[in-house]
Amino acid sequence: MANGSKSARFLMESRLPDAARRSAEDCFELGVAYSCGTGGMGIDLVEAHKWFNLAALKGSGEGQTMRAEIAEEMTAREIAEAQRQARACIAATQFGAA
Repeated sequence: MANGSKSARFLMESRLPDAARRSAEDCFELGVAYSCGTGGMGIDLVEAHKWFNLAALKGSGEGQTMRAEIAEEMTAREIAEAQRQARACIAATQFGAA
């Protein structure tokens, strides 16, 4: 399981630079990693929703679908937090701070 965890961390960390530039595919893959607990990582629906939201904003139909699916398992507070984080990510990349 330790190797799986390291692999999952590498996957996520390798996607972060592209996701910061808001690549729809990279955002979607991060959403999948967080929603499924890829490689033994803990599931984090707030993070998953944030990344699916960013993917959807870049035109990913899969991102829209997955965002809606996991939202059914989340509280209103969790969804609001995910949306807040997505807005912060957008604002940071617009100003080159990402």
